[in-house]
Amino acid sequence: MALTGIEIFKLLPGGQRPPHPKANCKECGIPTCMAFAMKLAAKQVELAACPYVSEESKTKLAESSAPPIRLITLKGPGSSIKAGNEVCLFRHEKTFYNKPGLFVRVKASQANIAAEVAKADAYKVNYVGMDFTVDGFAVEADTLSGTSDPTKFADAVKAVRSATKRPLILVAKDAKVLEAGAAALPGETPLLYGADSANWEAMGDLAKKLNAPLAVCADNLDTLADLTDKLKGKGLEDFVIDPSSTKLGASIAKYTQIRRLALKNFRALGFPVISFACNAADEGIAAAQAIAKYAGFVVLDKFVPELLYGLLVLRENIYTDPQKPIQVTPGIYEINNPKPESPVLITTNFSITYFAVANEVEGSGLPAWLLVCDAEGMSVLTAWAAGKFDSERIAKAIKGFNVASKVSRKRVVLPGHVAVLSGELEAELPDWEIRVGPREAVDLPGYMKTALNN
Repeated sequence: MALTGIEIFKLLPGGQRPPHPKANCKECGIPTCMAFAMKLAAKQVELAACPYVSEESKTKLAESSAPPIRLITLKGPGSSIKAGNEVCLFRHEKTFYNKPGLFVRVKASQANIAAEVAKADAYKVNYVGMDFTVDGFAVEADTLSGTSDPTKFADAVKAVRSATKRPLILVAKDAKVLEAGAAALPGETPLLYGADSANWEAMGDLAKKLNAPLAVCADNLDTLADLTDKLKGKGLEDFVIDPSSTKLGASIAKYTQIRRLALKNFRALGFPVISFACNAADEGIAAAQAIAKYAGFVVLDKFVPELLYGLLVLRENIYTDPQKPIQVTPGIYEINNPKPESPVLITTNFSITYFAVANEVEGSGLPAWLLVCDAEGMSVLTAWAAGKFDSERIAKAIKGFNVASKVSRKRVVLPGHVAVLSGELEAELPDWEIRVGPREAVDLPGYMKTALNN
């Protein structure tokens, strides 16, 4: 069970009797040991932040200070993917940390493995300044219910590895098959899937030998918890769990229950969840649900760009820190090689707003200067309502980025949603011409061709 803040405080320098010479030293960045203890109990700081905690106390605090969901890292030769370390049920309570990895399934028996994997591996799409790609591949033995050929499985793993450097999940129910596949991945950390009530001992021995995380599967939570406890007895610590449900209602109930129990420090289920959305009746809906509630890894049946793109955007929206919106760097941006007489358009540094404006203007072929003001990552209306986008800030940005030196005609265009700022901005910038543009970015090209042509 987790220790309370008071129990933790008694193990810190400030809680010792007599007090430690470094009690309340503030070197952790927090004023007192008591305050640090309370934050540690709430999983808001790391124990390592205290430089003077004793080794004995570290041992006692290790379990309490550990995140409720263990961090699992899969490594390939070119990249890695992490899952776990989550500390809340709803992202607005704090934030979600590690985005669920999206993996494409590759069956060992399918033809043209390398070519199909290369196609998915090359996929890259830009979304508001970020490049999205697939995270890895799940290589599945010919059958999960019986014994597959270890040599054929190893050949399939080699074919996949020849076409990608991304992390892999190896899927089989025979430990010998998995061992053959893992032998083709020296120096890597794949996920081994999957241990169950029938094979857990052999799977546990293999995971320990390879020092690799092990996926544990069962159709009820009691069995899952029992299996992880047994495997911990073998000295294993890194698990991913699969509640083995392909029905949407049962899946969301189990995933939510696992997260709730983990946050209550039920360590037997304190691990990332893997979802085989590829086995559900509606793969897209199952994958979207798994991303939202609360999978650490999601396996898709095949590479379908339109499905993958939608899931990647959904994932980005859910896993963006609600207290730190996606932002671009404030500054003056050039679009279509602007000239000194080109207009200066104004917007905020919320990434989606910036790209909406920039893409419309760039697509029109019309030259313009785009001044991006620091609005703490908020959209135009939100920033204005919060007092983060006003005439004073806009004027400060124009002066701070020396916009006047770039233009011969001092003309700025405000977003139509904040037309109310035009009078105030005229007072801040008396030598500038203040225009009010359209409310929506899509109307900018037409506005620039007509209203700004005089």
